[in-house]
Amino acid sequence: MEVALREVHDSDLPVFFRQMNDPDSLRMAAFTAKDPADRDAFDAHWSRIRSSPDVVLRTVLVDGDVVGSASVYGDPGEREVTYWIDRAYWGRGIATRALKALLAEVPERPLHARAAADNAGSRRVLEKCGFRVTAHDRGFANARGAEIDELVLTLDG
Repeated sequence: MEVALREVHDSDLPVFFRQMNDPDSLRMAAFTAKDPADRDAFDAHWSRIRSSPDVVLRTVLVDGDVVGSASVYGDPGEREVTYWIDRAYWGRGIATRALKALLAEVPERPLHARAAADNAGSRRVLEKCGFRVTAHDRGFANARGAEIDELVLTLDG
């Protein structure tokens, strides 16, 4: 199984939209768009981030198939990583391999990440890539309609 990253293509967006509307994935991610089914808002968001020079945005491929996305965004010193992997590919080490590839491409440190405190899979991926829990927070999770516990993780140089 070959995991690779590449620039985002227009043809990736319908795949991302479908992936980001899976109910189980939304619940696990928790901190999602207010209305993930709003295609206009989705398109506006992706247009904005794709045109930003401060965002490193990649499509995650497995054996040439689009299975998700990974990115680094934010202001210097406060930059964060985020990723989304299609639920059909969970548990195979794909997120870890994709994030490691992204971290090799973006050498700046520190980098931060956030995850729902009960998202053990995401925490495991981040820790395998060298991130450590540095803070606990609470925030409103759109996908759950409630305020939940959140972990803040940091990767230092």
